Amino acid sequence: MILDKEVLRANLDKVIWNIEEARVGLSEHHIVQLVAVGKYTAIENISTLYSLGQRAFGENQVQQLKERSALLEELPLQWQMIGTLQKNKINNLIDLRPSLVQSIDSLELAKEFNKKLHTKEHTMNCLLQLNAANEESKSGVSSEEAFDIYQEIKESCPNINLKGLMTIGAHSEDKKLIQQSFETTHSIYEKLEKDGATICSMGMSGDYALAIKCGSNLVRVGSAIFK
Repeated sequence: MILDKEVLRANLDKVIWNIEEARVGLSEHHIVQLVAVGKYTAIENISTLYSLGQRAFGENQVQQLKERSALLEELPLQWQMIGTLQKNKINNLIDLRPSLVQSIDSLELAKEFNKKLHTKEHTMNCLLQLNAANEESKSGVSSEEAFDIYQEIKESCPNINLKGLMTIGAHSEDKKLIQQSFETTHSIYEKLEKDGATICSMGMSGDYALAIKCGSNLVRVGSAIFK
């Protein structure tokens, strides 16, 4: 569905207001990047959002990222891959040159990704995905292994520029459980800052304000903008 520009403006303004409120509540010096997730929205809404000042966009599927980045190639958008990455799509993704791949969810995937990057003589900015709530339905490394796996990727995968962590908040109605998953992720992120980690990607449409209060500096918001 193609949304009216004023509807998108109002939605975007509300999300930015909520981000600002949460950010300032944590610290006036804390900076948060908003990545708009276009997953189910019409491509026209992405170009409208660009005209309203939004620059970073995330896609969950390599094929959709390919189609949309081609159709909107005249716009200087910052594309990010935020969905589960299948090994057979790695080469396609590398060719699209996203600014950030948020979903390196295992050491095995990192090594395969690094091998393909090496072959193509590319490097790429990536985040290690953490399954902080240890939910079977989610991919990502466990909080117990995250620190060690992060170090191993840094040492054994020179074509991957690891920039930090990404997590999806606990799938629960219990706000305390969601908060706990964010706090777990942020505490690991803090330990990784000495290794150059700069991005702690936490928070989606339903919980981004809480994520920011827990230290997130990148939020991935879709339905709250494109509704």
